[in-house]
Amino acid sequence: MPSWDERDDAERRDDPDRADDTDDTGDTGRADSAGRADGADRVGRSGRAARPVGAHDLGSAPAGAHDLGSAPAPASRTDFTIRAADDAPPAEPSAADDAPPAEPSRTPTPAPDPAPAATPQVPRSMAAPGRDGELRRTFPAFAPRPTDDAGFAETWWGNAWVAALEEGALDAKRLARGRGYAQEGHVDAITVTPGLVLAYVRGSRPRPYRVQVRLRTLGDDDWARFLDAVTERPAHIAALLDKEMPQSLAEGDVPLLPGPGDLDPRCSCPDRGHPCKHAAALCYQTARLLDADPFVLFLLRGRGERELLDALSRRNAARAARAAQEREPAPLAGVRATEALSPERRLAPLPPPLPAVPHPEQPPVYPAAPGGPDPFALDQLATDAAARAHTLLQSGRDPVGGLTLWQDAVRLAAARPGSGLTANSRALYASLASAAGRTTADLARAVAAWRQGGLEGLAVLEEPWDPPAGRFDRARPLLLAADLPAFRPWRNRLTHPRGHVQLRLGRDGVWYPYESEPGRDDWWPRGTPDLDPVGALTGLGAAQD
Repeated sequence: MPSWDERDDAERRDDPDRADDTDDTGDTGRADSAGRADGADRVGRSGRAARPVGAHDLGSAPAGAHDLGSAPAPASRTDFTIRAADDAPPAEPSAADDAPPAEPSRTPTPAPDPAPAATPQVPRSMAAPGRDGELRRTFPAFAPRPTDDAGFAETWWGNAWVAALEEGALDAKRLARGRGYAQEGHVDAITVTPGLVLAYVRGSRPRPYRVQVRLRTLGDDDWARFLDAVTERPAHIAALLDKEMPQSLAEGDVPLLPGPGDLDPRCSCPDRGHPCKHAAALCYQTARLLDADPFVLFLLRGRGERELLDALSRRNAARAARAAQEREPAPLAGVRATEALSPERRLAPLPPPLPAVPHPEQPPVYPAAPGGPDPFALDQLATDAAARAHTLLQSGRDPVGGLTLWQDAVRLAAARPGSGLTANSRALYASLASAAGRTTADLARAVAAWRQGGLEGLAVLEEPWDPPAGRFDRARPLLLAADLPAFRPWRNRLTHPRGHVQLRLGRDGVWYPYESEPGRDDWWPRGTPDLDPVGALTGLGAAQD
């Protein structure tokens, strides 16, 4: 015969609504059934034990008593016990029956100790840091949070995850109960792997349920297009390093966030709801994970944080190398030979020039020693000193001598490939920014300006000025003649009406293009400077919108 639990599970599998309603009351119903069975057993025992002398009266009811109603009711087990006691011969009186009744004891009988409450059997937690790796991360359970009517997530991408859950759900009541479970801390440690979120969720029963939420991972072609989109804009890289998710990146050609119906919840409970309240609780807690670290979303889509940053570093270095090869060297300032050797000046013949000094190339690797200087810092200083000495020997001047501390820090960071993504370059960026009293985001923006136009590009980034009439005033008619909208002027800057493209005039008469997220006023250097304002916008496809 099947047990009560098996019958109850079978009934709930046949009726999903009952399964959801009885999950919180299953233990109570089981306790009531056990109480009724125990009460019936006590009644039966009391009927058999408490048989006084009057038991013969119950067994010898007059025959006419059956004529008052219909057919007599079937005899119960207690009736058969009473009749057997009537048929048995009377017991002989014993000496104990003639003895006087004993005095009642004055010593109170101590009450029995209450039985200890049963400890629920909880499965081993999923928090196993020893099993974590690049493609497996385990996060501890969240503490309970107060119930309020505000949004469950705090960031726009966390709210987008919650919207995908709620718009794809079939039962709002299950969502509400799952949200309550999440707020009360019923979700245990959460493990995230590519395409899967896994956790135990405690319901009303002692043993928690094993819950999974699945999401499709991205293919290699999708990842290639996504990495290209990130490397096109240094602002996206800086935002990811600050644990931020740009909306234009997440909603671009390769959508990262799930839509309605993309989440596939599964639970070991008998409820067939989509999702059940346990799966909904896990989805709500996953939104809190995304609030704290958007790289959890990348892991769900198939790439770990270190793998993603290494791929971005390689692509960014390759892009910077291609740009350096395509850029022509700037002409060196000097005096024309006709002026130096004019007839008015009688100079002694010059000695033959010295042969060109070969470039020192990369210095040797410095070994790390306990308590010694950082080998990476030594390598950086030696490489820079060798390059400056070579330039001084070749041209007779040191272009770095007149730089400020901040300008020299930007120059050193711009000399290294990448944008501060690798472990060594991140340490270099943090050290240089701290020495100059700036943030790593400020340094990354300044490096982009330096790579766009050198020292003048950095000045255009940080120093607005009032240009004289002439080139700046002629720029707006040129832009209008190129079927571009009327740019808004402010000092040496012309801004697109949509607020996403900007031109800045340098003191060298060159126009420097900038881009920003619409309405953010977060401008980053982008494109190639040009003497023509229309030519400076040629490389920016968004300028034609």
